[in-house]
Amino acid sequence: MQWRHFITIGFVGLLLSCTSEDMGTGDPGEAPVPLDPRVVIGLRFAPVPLNLESADRAQVGLGSYFVNAASACVDCHSCPTYRPGASPFTGGRGRLSAATYLAGGVPFGQNLKAPSLAPDAKGLPGGLTREQFMSVMRTGRDPKDPNRTLQVMPWALYRIMADEDLLAMYEYLRAIPPAQPGACTGPGQ
Repeated sequence: MQWRHFITIGFVGLLLSCTSEDMGTGDPGEAPVPLDPRVVIGLRFAPVPLNLESADRAQVGLGSYFVNAASACVDCHSCPTYRPGASPFTGGRGRLSAATYLAGGVPFGQNLKAPSLAPDAKGLPGGLTREQFMSVMRTGRDPKDPNRTLQVMPWALYRIMADEDLLAMYEYLRAIPPAQPGACTGPGQ
């Protein structure tokens, strides 16, 4: 076995041995609970500083995992998606643009732009309450026009996710900083 395999096995073992107490989320009166490795990955992968004040760190980490790794929300909701010269499609390392992270503005045709998922002035992701967010993810109905179905967003896939997973995504979005869109011509730039 090569040394890289030992490092990989060691890293996976470290992730699996992490507990909620190690991450500062455990109740000191309870026994530590093994932490979901997706939480660790989500917290490490978040491309912006997170506001974890009065937040459940594990829930935010899991939400980051879903938003950033499993769902790729950033491709349609960040304009541009990557830092200058960082797009993996042109040989870059894939570093996300923190300045425009989930701020919306990605054009789809001439009359449609992806909305912001970043918190608004009230701290609501995309201006949506928890209930509105859950409704959008379950039904695909535009919260500003309930008679309109969101055609580009893959809500038909998100609707089968567990409530806990969608709520984790919402809590992650509440923990990111506000942002403003830049300029791009399409998703994934």
